[in-house]
Amino acid sequence: MKAEKTLLIEDLLSRVNASPFLFVVDYTGLKVDKFAELRKRLAGCGAEIHVYKNTLVKKAAEKAGYPGDLGAHLVGQSAFVTGAQDVCAAAKILKNFTAEFTKPVVKVGVLDGNLLDAAGIKALADLPSKEVLQSQLLGVLQAPASKLARLLNEPAASLARVLQAKADAAAA
Repeated sequence: MKAEKTLLIEDLLSRVNASPFLFVVDYTGLKVDKFAELRKRLAGCGAEIHVYKNTLVKKAAEKAGYPGDLGAHLVGQSAFVTGAQDVCAAAKILKNFTAEFTKPVVKVGVLDGNLLDAAGIKALADLPSKEVLQSQLLGVLQAPASKLARLLNEPAASLARVLQAKADAAAA
C-alpha cells in the first residue's frame, strides 16, 4: 500500500514539475459525463484534470516547493488541473465550463510558484490568449520601425506629388 502511494506521489510530482500551473477545483456534484466533457475540453488546450487524494497532493506540493498555504485549501473533493501550455486557455475553459454548468468551483491555484486565489484565476481567464498577446506585442514592437520608414519616405513622396501637380498644371 505504501509503495502505491509513493508511486502516486511521484506521478503527481512529475505532472506538477512539468506544468507551470496547478489549479485546484471542487468537483462535488459534477456528474461523470460532465467531468469527461471538462476533461475533453481541457485536453484541447493541452491541460489535464486528475483526481488525487488531498493528502497525496499535499506531499507532492511540499516536494515541489509550492507555497504552504496550498494545503489549507486541499479539503473536500478536489480535482487538479495541470498543463504544459497556455495557462490562460485552461483558466478560460474552467471559467466557461463553470458558467455553463455551475460546477466545478475553482478553489485556488499555483502559477510559477505563487499562490493564486479564485479571483486571480478568473483574471487569468479574462486575459487574451497567448497568441493574441504575442501578436499585440509584435505590433507594438513594429510600430516605431514602420513610422520611421514612412517618415523617411515622406520627402521623396512630397517631391513626387509636387512634380506631378506641376506637370498637370503645365499640361492644362
